[in-house]
Amino acid sequence: MNSQMIVTFGGGKKVNAEFKGFTIRTDQPEYAGGEGSAPEPFTLFLASIGTCAGIFVYSFCQSRGIPAEGMRIVQSHEPKASGRGIGKITLTIELPPGFPEKYREAVINAANLCAVKKHIQEPPEFVVDAVMK
Repeated sequence: MNSQMIVTFGGGKKVNAEFKGFTIRTDQPEYAGGEGSAPEPFTLFLASIGTCAGIFVYSFCQSRGIPAEGMRIVQSHEPKASGRGIGKITLTIELPPGFPEKYREAVINAANLCAVKKHIQEPPEFVVDAVMK
């Protein structure tokens, strides 16, 4: 399956991605020359990790009739020892009162099914090319 995402420039520091009928907008913060009108691309990357885990956790609860109200995932980031980049990402699933203890490990396993995380752990090959239009 070969699918295409079209990336276009929206003026200033705005860069947008069009995919399957959606436009994902990004911008840079004011200190980096942007307007801060949309998340930075790296913020979307980080959000894709937590939201991917979140859909697996939510689906796990739905399939077992476990209410998800009061549940959330807190994602934290620790820098690499060099100080440049992220060295560790932690997802903490905050379980609401009454969450069945017998499902604690299973809900962690559900979060670990996240395809974004799997692609980070086993990255695809990247090819960058330039062609005349």
